[in-house]
Amino acid sequence: MLCGVIALCFTGFPGKVKRGLRQIFAPTPLVISADEKDIRRQIESRLRAEMEEELEREVAAINKAAADKAAKQAADDAVAPDPEAAPEVGTVMDVRKLRSGIRFKTEVKIEKGGIASKERLDEASYTAFYQLTLRMPTPAQTIEELEKSNPELSKSLPGLSALIGKAEVSAWFARLYEEKTTRIRRDANTLNELLTKHNVYDCETILQFRTPGGRPVFFMQAEMDVVSDGSDGDRLPTMPDEIVNSSYYQPYTSYGWPKKSETANPMVAGWEKRLAGGEKELADKATTAERKSWLKARIAFLKRGIADLKSRSFLIAEYDPFIVIPTSILTSNDPFAPKTGDFAVVVHGSKLYPAIVGDGGPTFKVGEASLRMARELNPKASPYSRPVSDLKVSYLVFSGSRDAEKGPPDYEKWRQRCHELLAEVGGLGEGRELHLWQDLLPKPVPPLPTPVPAGTPPAPPTAPPP
Repeated sequence: MLCGVIALCFTGFPGKVKRGLRQIFAPTPLVISADEKDIRRQIESRLRAEMEEELEREVAAINKAAADKAAKQAADDAVAPDPEAAPEVGTVMDVRKLRSGIRFKTEVKIEKGGIASKERLDEASYTAFYQLTLRMPTPAQTIEELEKSNPELSKSLPGLSALIGKAEVSAWFARLYEEKTTRIRRDANTLNELLTKHNVYDCETILQFRTPGGRPVFFMQAEMDVVSDGSDGDRLPTMPDEIVNSSYYQPYTSYGWPKKSETANPMVAGWEKRLAGGEKELADKATTAERKSWLKARIAFLKRGIADLKSRSFLIAEYDPFIVIPTSILTSNDPFAPKTGDFAVVVHGSKLYPAIVGDGGPTFKVGEASLRMARELNPKASPYSRPVSDLKVSYLVFSGSRDAEKGPPDYEKWRQRCHELLAEVGGLGEGRELHLWQDLLPKPVPPLPTPVPAGTPPAPPTAPPP
């Protein structure tokens, strides 16, 4: 046997075993679909915008702190302190309501200690304690709990009650609040601005169930914030200068399709202007190495964005009705998780609105829709004013219902498709109907006829065709 093993080593068998093990343990290549590329680009753009906003806030905070310090120094110089005055020993209580809606209580304890040279070496002589309390919500699971926020729900969709009774709480509800708590812990540890109480409690529940025919349905009860992104040169060749030149307006959405015409996207001009400015600053010898590193990444980002804007079109939040789902959900393999392009119905009060999943949003918040959808729910809605602050909006997404090919919005087609999908959950209630979206995009003005000079004889009548 030993001789046989030794002889086997001089054959091709060990090489086959080695190649087989390599194939087994080799890492599987990651294949990224077109949808995921769109979503990754969207995430990159959103993160970059957040970073730029954060930088501006930090610069403003530094300038304010410097001004406050100068003002305090001037006041101290003007009024000499009383050398015999000693701090009052005791407890000082101060309760304030922060902008983020958190009840904030401060307690400053001042005690008598030893001489300064001793206290400055004792770590316990000057300490702070910060405790934040947050109650994690329980998801609503019954139709009765849901109708506390949306009383018309079962009247609008009579068949929903039985399906909700069999529904399961989606794992995405727990993951959403995990994302929130992770962010809150990070910001609390760095004494940074926290999530507002409004954005902490923005979701009543996320449920999942199947229709009698087996279709997965993603149900969410939440508020509604506003998204104002998107551009499409084919349907809207001109946009206001304040949008074109804005560094924060996002010209694309997760839902996009190949351009249908040669008309340029109006946002390209603003992006090319920023690209030229970045390249000029990069070539300047006075630019620091750190700044140049940032500029190189910025220029690469702008070039990719410009190429995308020249070849593709996107939804326009001001004109197209769509909802936004966190990118973490859109990119998952969960069969109940919505994907870009899936059809959806928004229920608010006694109204039902057909829509699609059109964009990906932050992973730590839910309940967002396009400006067009928001203004239909509340005419006063704007990019700076949400249409519904309470948890009164129901979102039904029919997972896997998207069209095989993406294209320009067809509102009537969307409406008919949502009608068919609602029939799978029992149909509309008595007296209810799906909203009919009108195309509000400005139409091209026809050219004026060429004026005829005075005295010109009229053209002879055209002979009728045989």
